[in-house]
Parts: sequence; structure tokens; C-alpha cells
Amino acid sequence: MPTTTLRIPTEDGRADAFAAFPDRGGRHPGVLLYSDAFGVRPVLQEMARELAEHGYYVLVPNLYYRHGPAPVIDLPEHIGEEVRPAVIGRLMPLIQAHTTEHALRDADAYLRFLTTRPEVGAGPVGVIGYCMGAALAMRTATAHPGQVAAVAGFHPGFLVTDAPDSPHRGIPELTAQVHLGLAENDLTPEAISELNQALDTAGVGHTTEVYPGTIHGFTMADTDAFDPSALQRHWDRLLPLLDRTLTNG
Repeated sequence: MPTTTLRIPTEDGRADAFAAFPDRGGRHPGVLLYSDAFGVRPVLQEMARELAEHGYYVLVPNLYYRHGPAPVIDLPEHIGEEVRPAVIGRLMPLIQAHTTEHALRDADAYLRFLTTRPEVGAGPVGVIGYCMGAALAMRTATAHPGQVAAVAGFHPGFLVTDAPDSPHRGIPELTAQVHLGLAENDLTPEAISELNQALDTAGVGHTTEVYPGTIHGFTMADTDAFDPSALQRHWDRLLPLLDRTLTNG
């Protein structure tokens, strides 16, 4: 499975990124993959490779490129509960610095870069996000409705907030089909209801599913939250979504 590291030109510098794509040549549908708060690391690269095996060109940008190349902070091989608070503490200033304005500027740059790769076909793209990346995926899809045909978010963070620019408030602009896979305590029932109502009103195909018995972060094999059956459920929902919305060649 070919992989490469790239530098994406943005208004604020060059974002380093990881890409995986099929080894059979030709052009393939593009997928932009936003990481969770811990950023680009081996587990995300492995997930990108697996997705590429199904026929997609997968681009995984370093969300924190303004602060340095990935990994911006040293990460343990396994992010267990005993170290998680300290790791999150070091990441929090970077997360807080990643404003909506930065996220939208980056989304423009990432999509422009992805869709001009020689290995990527001319059709619409999919955008996937994990944890905080789910909010970034939603922002990207609502800001580029003519370009993004599929959006998926797993164990989302910051998707429904009280802020005027909460990602869910952009849903009226959405045209992409949506799957959201939630851990049991990711969103309150009221927030899920508000989210579903916005998706229904937008008239887009969507599924919002609470994955039973899961905790936040269930897809990430390098954390204590990892749940193998929930990761498989994630693939079982994600792959058909991409297959029916992107021109898979």
C-alpha cells in the first residue's frame, strides 16, 4: 500500500500530512480524514491504509501544523488513562488555538490540495473525523456542499455547543450524506435530538447511531477506550456510505 508524507500549502504555512492510496495506479475518490485530538500517529496511519485498500486516496493532515510537524508533542505508544490527563493538558492550548476561522481556512486548503492530486479522481470527496475531527469534518462539509458528498464522524466532540458558530448550526447548508457514530456519553439526548432535527430539516440522508457499550474514543487502538467490535461497526457503516456517495473507481 503506497504511502507518502506531503506538505500542504495553506494561508498560514505548510501543513505536513500523511497520505495512503491504492497501489494499482489510476485515479481514486478522495477522502479527507481529520484526526482526533491526539493527532497524526501510527494508529491513524493504519486506519488510512485500511481505507486506501478499499480504493480511496486518503489524506490525513496534521491539525496542529502551526505549532510544528507531527507529532507536535511526544505521545506514548499507548495513551492509557493514567497518562491521558497530562497529554490532554499539553494539547489543550493547541486545541483552543484551532479556531473556527483556522479550521475553515485549512479546510479550503486541504480540499484544494486533495482534489488536485494526480491520483485523485474528479468526483466528489468524503470527509471523516474522529473526536474533535468530527466537528472539523462537519464544518468542512457544510462550507463546501458542492464538493463533499459524504461526511462521517465517530465519537464526536464539540459537534453541538452553545456557541453561535457551533458546527451543527451550519447543517442547513449541508448536502452530503451523513453517518454519526456516537459513544454512549458523547452527546445528551437533547443534543442528539437537536442534531437529528437539523439533519432532517436539511433533507439529507443521515444516520445517527449510539454504539452500545462504548466510551469516547472507541475506534482508537492506542487508547484504553478502544473497542474492537465498535471499530468494526464503524467500518461497516463508513464503507457503504463512501461506496454509495463517491465514484469508486
